[in-house]
Amino acid sequence: MLLETPMSAVIPSHPSVPRPNATIRARAVRCLRKNEDVNSLFKASPEMKLEAHEDSERSLESLQSSSVDPEVKHSDIWRFFREAQQNIFFINKQRLLAMEELDKIKKENQLLLDRVEQLEMQKQAGVGKDKQSMCWELLHRIDSMVLTGMINKEEAHDFRGLVVNNKFSLSDVFSDIQQKKDSELLSEFRQFLNGSKRSGLQIVHICTEMEPLVSSGSLAPYVTGLSLALQKKGHLVEVILPKYASLILDEVQGLREIEAESFSYFNGQLHGNRIWTGIVYGIGVTFIEPSYYSSFFNRERLYGYSDDFERFSYFSRASLDYIVKSGKQPDTLHIHNWETAIVGPLFWEIFVKQGLADTRILLTCHSFDSQCLEQPGKLALCGLDPARLHRSDRLQDNAKTHLVNILKGGFVYSNKVVIVSSIGSKGRIIQGFNHGLEPTLATNKDKLLVCPSGVDTSIWDPSKDKLLPSNYSTKDMESKAVCKLALQQRLGLSAHASAIIVGCVFSDFSDINMVDLKEAVRHVSRKGIQFIFMGICEMANVSKALDSFREEVKVQDENLRFINKYDEALSHLIFAGSDIMLCQSFHDPVFQVPLKALKYGAAPIAITSDNNRLRYFADHDSETTKFARFISSTFLYMSLSQALDEIEHNPLKWKQMMMDCMAEDFSWDAECYDIHVSAYTAIKNL
Repeated sequence: MLLETPMSAVIPSHPSVPRPNATIRARAVRCLRKNEDVNSLFKASPEMKLEAHEDSERSLESLQSSSVDPEVKHSDIWRFFREAQQNIFFINKQRLLAMEELDKIKKENQLLLDRVEQLEMQKQAGVGKDKQSMCWELLHRIDSMVLTGMINKEEAHDFRGLVVNNKFSLSDVFSDIQQKKDSELLSEFRQFLNGSKRSGLQIVHICTEMEPLVSSGSLAPYVTGLSLALQKKGHLVEVILPKYASLILDEVQGLREIEAESFSYFNGQLHGNRIWTGIVYGIGVTFIEPSYYSSFFNRERLYGYSDDFERFSYFSRASLDYIVKSGKQPDTLHIHNWETAIVGPLFWEIFVKQGLADTRILLTCHSFDSQCLEQPGKLALCGLDPARLHRSDRLQDNAKTHLVNILKGGFVYSNKVVIVSSIGSKGRIIQGFNHGLEPTLATNKDKLLVCPSGVDTSIWDPSKDKLLPSNYSTKDMESKAVCKLALQQRLGLSAHASAIIVGCVFSDFSDINMVDLKEAVRHVSRKGIQFIFMGICEMANVSKALDSFREEVKVQDENLRFINKYDEALSHLIFAGSDIMLCQSFHDPVFQVPLKALKYGAAPIAITSDNNRLRYFADHDSETTKFARFISSTFLYMSLSQALDEIEHNPLKWKQMMMDCMAEDFSWDAECYDIHVSAYTAIKNL
């Protein structure tokens, strides 16, 4: 940008007219120095103005009083013009540099302010985290005191209640925990114990998975999500896991081994275990590592070995032995799937008389596919009586009566059973989809509960999702269009705001019903809909599968994108930028596509056309989940073509429906939490 300087002020209007010669000097230009005002470039002092005026007059007088060759005068004048022009360019250049420097300083100041705000937020968030960590440090020290014989189980129970109900004021009483000996902490505990009362529930999960430490399916996010929801509401939750060699120990805070021997009974002998404790997401975690049977959990896979019953029955028995020896008296032992279902028979046959008379058992079943059928004699490995349990009303399998069914034993010996299903109902589960357990479920139907999984809104929430270019909510939906545009630009799709984007996130091509998918896409391919498919994991034959898919559905390449490698940031953008999310099923406890779609204002549309059985129970069975009832009233009967027609012909109605979907709470803190607390409370009062 140049200064606007009139040319007539620089070049004489008649340069050919002879004028006196003059010595023409270029005026010195004042440059901006560091820390000087930018405007000082353009503010001349009175002395400078006077000097410039006098120089001009002298130059004119010299030109008028001298007799100079016209060609020389003409050359001098143009030289004066060129020098003046150079000075103007220099001044403008310095001005631009100064403005750039000023902008840079402003940006740096803003970055510093943002960083200060971020650090302050982290500090505030860290306060609660530090208190939760200190709570578990105290609880682990109590375990150590019991195992070393410093305190008895009754006193340990009182101390744990003290920690649970005063965890947010402990920092005012206990300080420098790690620097103090157990004897010093014990003295402070006893002084602080007077007047304390217990109110929150104490739940111990005995399980084989937990996010983010070890995961192979829906169990891991369920344990972590539910535990966090419970602790937010003031309940104390502990998780006991096998110490797998594959554990992601970097996620464990304060991991340490309790320096006390812990033994468990197995195969007719007592065997030692190493006990480790730590904190994950503010949840206390205990790891059991067999000393003798060290190979049990030092393997590539979690499951699928011929000795799985031995591995997990050992862990279940060791968990109960540890609970008894450490003096824990939880309200509920929460066990999961067949792998720890044996805890039920062990508890009522052996451990209930060892200080756990007030403890009750709750079993969660995530799937009926695997039930673990074994020879009855193997029950003796963990101390159970095969003859006593190999009966039709206990562990005997309903079909293969010469075997025992471990999952069935969990159903029989638990006080309550929660079946995780987002769209199922009690009647639907009892009458089918139970893989031979229908008689057992029917007999124990009064203890059955159906519960949906939840979505982690600390990660999946468009109003605070840091992976999105712009956040949005039901109060401000404009930024969803920004996310759509960003998605189109990133994937090279035509950036039309009116275009309808259909997303699909799946784990593998084999998970998708290709017949139904091709049929659905073929019906709408002529409308110019933009399709985005992303796989959770890499697929070896993806190119061949994609070519076949394109050929069959006849979708133009400019409207189809296929990403065969999972990208976390892109997955968030797909949910935010899509109008519709295709899903294989409304029950998706692993990837939770329907739940995430609803939260991000995208319609979940099931690919499969075989929904008749689901529709029957949705219409005739009142014992369904809130999520099932919501899906039944919105998207259960809707095909992809119908959804596209609604968007096109009733845009305002569609927008309102999507805002209503976003307003629904399907997080772990909602229905899932309520059902479990109700179950815990009910069995506590038995």
